[in-house]
Amino acid sequence: MTTIADILAAATPVDQGLRMTVPADWMQGRTAYGGLSAAMALHAAMQSAPDLPPLRSAQISFVGPLAGDVTVTHQLLRRGRNAAFIQADVTGEAGLGLRATFVFMRDQASQVDFDAGTATDRRPPEPGDKLWTGPEGFFASNMEFRDLKDPSFGKAELLRWGRMKAHEGLDPFIHLIAMADGMPPAAIRLFDNGFVPLSSLTWIINLLTPSPQTRDGWWLLTARSGFARGGCSSQTMAVWNADGQLVAEGMQSVAIFA
Repeated sequence: MTTIADILAAATPVDQGLRMTVPADWMQGRTAYGGLSAAMALHAAMQSAPDLPPLRSAQISFVGPLAGDVTVTHQLLRRGRNAAFIQADVTGEAGLGLRATFVFMRDQASQVDFDAGTATDRRPPEPGDKLWTGPEGFFASNMEFRDLKDPSFGKAELLRWGRMKAHEGLDPFIHLIAMADGMPPAAIRLFDNGFVPLSSLTWIINLLTPSPQTRDGWWLLTARSGFARGGCSSQTMAVWNADGQLVAEGMQSVAIFA
């Protein structure tokens, strides 16, 4: 098993970026797992400028397939007193595979202090609980999951605990970005056969804390689609830590090829 930490540690410098390799066991079909390619882009962006504030938002487009050796380039779009905008592109043999814009911003004084985020009392898995992992040669083989079911769930709604098998020592932002895409699009529940070709097109994720932390590597992930028509689905997403605190919210556009 090649861990994300191994992949990032093996990166070699190139002009305006880094050269990295996507191992075969991090693939999902003909492209790299989206959370890994997003983590690669974030890693390069974080190396591109000194003393960056915490990551607050990422806008990611999954443009094309990525496999094998890839180049991750970065460009500082703007840096002000409080915020920095950095673009990162991941390119492989087939061309541009991912483009991301990361927004780094420090806390600042404000008269507004409002939090309508819903905490959760769902507890992470305990030692001895039954977990599942993906098959060999598939990105999910690097992760552990425990799916949750509830009669109140919508028709196209998923909820699961997930963590990297090897999560120790990972930068918390890299860890969160890498795991936040760790479930299939929620529209998969609209099909009787779970093996349906689906592909994320765009992803926006907003971090609600300047210091995302959890215990034992566990993140609670949810995705819910309220619309699927004409080969497209829109879904909302959220991530909680092991203490039930909402740490990120997001949205994806998903292509459905069935």
